[in-house]
Amino acid sequence: MSVTTVAFVIADNPPKRLDKAIARDVPEEATLSRSRLAKLLAEGAITVNGVVATDQTGKIAAGDRVEITVEQAAEVEIIAEDIPLEVIYEDDDLIVINKPVGMVVHPAPGSPSGTLVNALMYHFGENLSGIGGEKRPGIVHRIDKDTSGLLVVAKSDKAHQGLAKQFEKHTVERKYYALVYGMPDIMDPRLRGVKGVSFEGSNVMRITTMLGRHKADRQKQAVSFSEGRHAITRARVVEMYGTPVQLSLVECWLETGRTHQIRVHMAHAGHGLVGDQTYGGRRKLNHKALSEAARDAVAAFPRQALHAAVLGFVHPVTGEDMLFEAPLPEDMQDLLDHL
Repeated sequence: MSVTTVAFVIADNPPKRLDKAIARDVPEEATLSRSRLAKLLAEGAITVNGVVATDQTGKIAAGDRVEITVEQAAEVEIIAEDIPLEVIYEDDDLIVINKPVGMVVHPAPGSPSGTLVNALMYHFGENLSGIGGEKRPGIVHRIDKDTSGLLVVAKSDKAHQGLAKQFEKHTVERKYYALVYGMPDIMDPRLRGVKGVSFEGSNVMRITTMLGRHKADRQKQAVSFSEGRHAITRARVVEMYGTPVQLSLVECWLETGRTHQIRVHMAHAGHGLVGDQTYGGRRKLNHKALSEAARDAVAAFPRQALHAAVLGFVHPVTGEDMLFEAPLPEDMQDLLDHL
């Protein structure tokens, strides 16, 4: 396996920790992320003044010479599968996909094949740069198996780093459509008593909490106000269904992007998603407010009614503003037509 060496000198006033100093001063063209550098450090692939360094918290000084030995990207054991993909946009650095309902993003013990990554490995063929030292697509964000919509995937290390930074800084634009029970409304006195829920501008609901793993069920996420990761969701009503209102289509946009964030936050506000077996629950709909056909369609909907409709970011290589939209999938549109 061929290797390359990245050599540079630590600049003035370096951070006290070795790993942070290296991350600050490593040449940008080397396209080595912090996580990649940490892995190389642990592997003994980094030397400081000719001595192998493995301690992330080790000391370093201005003028120290650092050399990093980087192996050429290796093939990974992910089976390429000829699975049709709806490609919205693609260039040498990234690809934007409209993910269908039912497709898992990344292989896991419970789903080793049939995933988006398996499909991308086939789609890319030999036209794939190394991500983190391996020839694989760079997954920078995910959406749930039973959520449809837009995903951007990196094809090169430079794109992977640039996209990851944008997601980390919460500068990526992401809007979702969700069909929820009830109607979020500033005039609803119940919502005034829900911790973390407030309203902005023209009836935009803002949910601010912390999110972490559920203490009793590790497969679920839960709202907290003392531990977990900061999470903010905003939602506004687009359409209402029933007289009185039984359901509403809401546009949600994320300031942060935590696991199951919209599903957990909307349930916390008392407006769980239709079809969400984990957080939404089933509710009895007023038989006078909606037709029997509409009520039956809601009861039969087999997944969370959630679609990633808008994705916007700055192209990590060209600097161009990119904005993509994907229409509602057929099953969700059919449900709305019944309503």
